[in-house]
Amino acid sequence: MAESTKHRVMEIRAGLSHALGAAQVALQRAQAALEEAEARHRKVGAAATARRRKLAATRDERIREIDAWHDTELAALAGAAAGAADRAAPGAAGEPWHSWEVTPLEAAAELRVGRLMLPEAPVPSPVRTERPAATGPGDGEAWAGGAWAGAPGEVTEPQAGPEGEPPPVTGPAGEDGPPEVPALVRLLDHGHIVIEGDRRAGDDVAAGLLLRALGSSPPGHVQIIGYDPESLGGGLAGFAPLASAGVLTFVGPGGLEKLLDELVGHVRRINETVLAGEYSSLRELHRATRRRPEPWRVAVLLGGGELSRHERSQLDRLLRTGAACGVHLVIRGLSVEPGPDVESVAAAPGDGARIGSAGALPVRLDPGPPPALVTVTCRQIAEAVAAGPAPVALDSLLPGAGDEWREESATGLTAPLGDSPQGPRVLVTLSDYPPHALIAGPSGTGKTNFIYAWLGALAARYSPRELAFYLLDFKEGVSFARFAPGRRDPTWLPHVRLVGVNVNTDREFGLALLRFLSGELRRRADAAKQHEVTNLAELRAEDPEGSWPRIVAVVDEFQVLLAGRDAVAAEAVDLLEDLARRGRSQGIHLILASQDVSGIEALWGRPALVAQFSLRIALPRARRVLAETNAAADSLPRYHAVVNADSGATEANRVVRVPAAGDREQWSALQHRLWRRRPPEMGPPRLFDGDVVPKLADSPDFRGLRAAASPAAPIALLGETIDVTARSARTVLRRAPGRNLAVLGTRVDEACAVLATAGRSLAAQFTPEGARFSVVCLDADARAAAEALHARIPDCGWYDAENVDWLLEDAAAEATAAWPADRPHFILIYAADALPGGKAAGDQLRTVLRQGPERRLHVLGWWRGAGLLRDSLGGHAARTDAIGSWVALDVHGSELSPYYPGTGAPNWYPRPWRALHFDRSVHRGAEVLIPYGNS
Repeated sequence: MAESTKHRVMEIRAGLSHALGAAQVALQRAQAALEEAEARHRKVGAAATARRRKLAATRDERIREIDAWHDTELAALAGAAAGAADRAAPGAAGEPWHSWEVTPLEAAAELRVGRLMLPEAPVPSPVRTERPAATGPGDGEAWAGGAWAGAPGEVTEPQAGPEGEPPPVTGPAGEDGPPEVPALVRLLDHGHIVIEGDRRAGDDVAAGLLLRALGSSPPGHVQIIGYDPESLGGGLAGFAPLASAGVLTFVGPGGLEKLLDELVGHVRRINETVLAGEYSSLRELHRATRRRPEPWRVAVLLGGGELSRHERSQLDRLLRTGAACGVHLVIRGLSVEPGPDVESVAAAPGDGARIGSAGALPVRLDPGPPPALVTVTCRQIAEAVAAGPAPVALDSLLPGAGDEWREESATGLTAPLGDSPQGPRVLVTLSDYPPHALIAGPSGTGKTNFIYAWLGALAARYSPRELAFYLLDFKEGVSFARFAPGRRDPTWLPHVRLVGVNVNTDREFGLALLRFLSGELRRRADAAKQHEVTNLAELRAEDPEGSWPRIVAVVDEFQVLLAGRDAVAAEAVDLLEDLARRGRSQGIHLILASQDVSGIEALWGRPALVAQFSLRIALPRARRVLAETNAAADSLPRYHAVVNADSGATEANRVVRVPAAGDREQWSALQHRLWRRRPPEMGPPRLFDGDVVPKLADSPDFRGLRAAASPAAPIALLGETIDVTARSARTVLRRAPGRNLAVLGTRVDEACAVLATAGRSLAAQFTPEGARFSVVCLDADARAAAEALHARIPDCGWYDAENVDWLLEDAAAEATAAWPADRPHFILIYAADALPGGKAAGDQLRTVLRQGPERRLHVLGWWRGAGLLRDSLGGHAARTDAIGSWVALDVHGSELSPYYPGTGAPNWYPRPWRALHFDRSVHRGAEVLIPYGNS
């Protein structure tokens, strides 16, 4: 029992020892595992801490990159917005007041009211590059620092400046801030402005809008109507200088209903007559035609209380339809419903203002414009409006480049003369009706400019084969000289066949033009009879190969031609009446222009003649060209005209705004373009300049002379005739009684010029041995000219007072010989009235004059007076038929009656460097000539 107990105890102890040992081993293992776990925990904790630190650092770096990209993009967007605002509101529409000045724009711009307060975004220095100016559409988006410069985290490298310098920082807002972005609103051509909130700030906004609208538009293109019942116009007092020019009108209290009715009437009229269904708005019309026929009307409504039902209805109509027709409202103090064409401005001081188009962005409104700036600007605009509108460009009348000469003139000539106040162009036609035109306008009203515009519009549409111009200007000047070749410009208008300038003293040239046109009328009438037709259109259809252009003859200051009661005026009126009556059917049209037609008795005394000029054109303040009761021209502004195709009847008036056609550069561009297209057969026009002395070397008749052994009837040229064609006055020295020439007068230079022309032209027709020439000089003042002629003629004899008796004796014997000489003998005597030798010499000279021509001996002499020639012929009772041709210089017509056929005397009053020529063998009446220069 005891042993068993002991045995059990020992077993128990052994078991406990074993358990203890196992427990210790387990404990050791557990402690080792713990230590290992704690080590792993420490490692994991350290790794987690390191990871968190790395993630935090990565996060912070990414946030910094995102912030940098955001700042860059915000600054770029601000720059792009500022650039867009500059383009939308250039010049006076967007400049701040400290640098503001009037800058009229071609198209309506948006208007600045303040500055958008964008979120603050400092620009990082690596990307604060200056935005280059845009040079075309899309340039702003292509900028390297633009709105989409890079992805978040991508830093755009700056563009280096010149010479590798760092780029400049962006600037309108300062060195360290983003660019200033103006807050803009649309008014002209777009909509209406409603101002709410602070009254004082709202008044500044209204004043700024008006001044910017006025300054960014041509003078007179913006008209302001002010309605200010609370302040009685005080809100617009600074704009008062505009009232005198009609740019600003005030409507008194209680006048709102009438004002709204008038504006609605404007909208209706513009829709019906200006847009006329062809355009949807004045803005669209301006874009398509570059014309703005109506001003913008800006009605400023400053309060007014509750509106009546009618007023509210009219206001709603204007808000809905006015902008398309150029009627705009600036409203403060009236309730207005929001709409697509209504821009709201909530005025407030500081940064609390808002505009509808900017959304939630705050706006800092500009202060009102300085009062001195408003006053000075309004005075300048008023002066410009009072001076009249500037003309439009000549190009507005012309077809596009390459579209010239597309029209045919068979049935008439139609061309625009300008725009009407309602917008459409005013077309004028010359045809069977109306056939002819009268233009009147006092000096300085643009008559010449109007003629230029008309000629340019016609010349650009009709080719020289369809249209021919004959231009004559009786006033002193060279208005039409630009159409002919000149020293500075060798081109000419291909349609022009004749240009006459400085002919105020040469009425005979106007008569020559009428005679030429009368001859052309006869030619066309004969052709029409031959083809059995009645008018030009039918003739052209029957004879398509013929040359039948319509003729337009323009005579400026035509009353000079009809002045006086003489043969020139009488014949001119007869020719005018015939051309006006019959020319219409044969395509000959007359345009007569004058500063004042009221004193033309020869024209107004013939109602049948005046009635043919059914197209009447009156420039400002023109008198009597329209009907007596038609005073439309009295109130015309500058560069405008009344065009009336019904003989001046009031109901036929059409007002036209005439372009600036007198600008030499614009006209030169048109003329050069047409000149390069001229047909090869169209040579330069005939230019007759009354102030230019012609040269014998330029005479076609002189250049056509050829030397022959013995011409049967030699021709003595005397001077240039005053005629449409360039021709020389001549005397044929055939073998017949009286074939001598006498030059009469005391003007030495002119007499020597006539004798030199005659001698040179005769010498050009003979070989050196074919004729004999003798020059006699008995006047010391003429000696140089006589010697010059003697030197030009080969083997010419020279005589003076010392030996002229030998010549006379020989010539008298030659004149009385039984047979004519074997060759002609021409004796040119300078101062024939000074022959020495007394009665014997006189008898010999008379013998030569009377009997010499039949024996081929001719005298070309200069007598210093008509009476002195009569003495040389034998006295007062002597016959004068020995002088068959004479040229009178400073000799009055009454002194020439002995040498003129019939009982009368020629109507001749001496003029400088002009002469009267009569040849009894060919002339019914005398002709005026211009001696060729002595050179």
